[in-house]
Amino acid sequence: MNHGQNLRDLLEPLGVYRWEGSFQWGELQSEGAALDGVADALASLQQEMNLTTAQGEGLDRVLELLGRERDQEDPETLRETLAALLRIGNGAFTLAAMNDALRGCGIPAVVEETETKQVVAVSFPGVVGVPEDFARRKERVEAILPCHLQVEYRFAETA
Repeated sequence: MNHGQNLRDLLEPLGVYRWEGSFQWGELQSEGAALDGVADALASLQQEMNLTTAQGEGLDRVLELLGRERDQEDPETLRETLAALLRIGNGAFTLAAMNDALRGCGIPAVVEETETKQVVAVSFPGVVGVPEDFARRKERVEAILPCHLQVEYRFAETA
């Protein structure tokens, strides 16, 4: 059912309108068509303003707020990454929160505390030696972890 029919159904019980042979029904249909267009635009906005349903513009706007650029990720992966980035902070820079953020962003790395204050160690489980895309991983890790921490990287020598 469209908005034109909805308007007619609302007005019909009043009994003061002649629908057949008058301009009234045409007028309601045109007003209903305009409302249908507004409803479609609102449905699209509603989809894009919710991170769990956003497909395009909504994801781009959140990326813009976080100062990030869009990688060639599908919308589902990007939604998970953005949700992980938005979970960072709230005064809870725990190891669990940092590891959750890295995992949520698709970075196969583990953060551990070191003996030295304000220093954390990042390792890449299952990878022997330096990962081949280390420069990109390092950049992403350091963009996610709190800036007051110094990051040391540890690489496995054997599997």
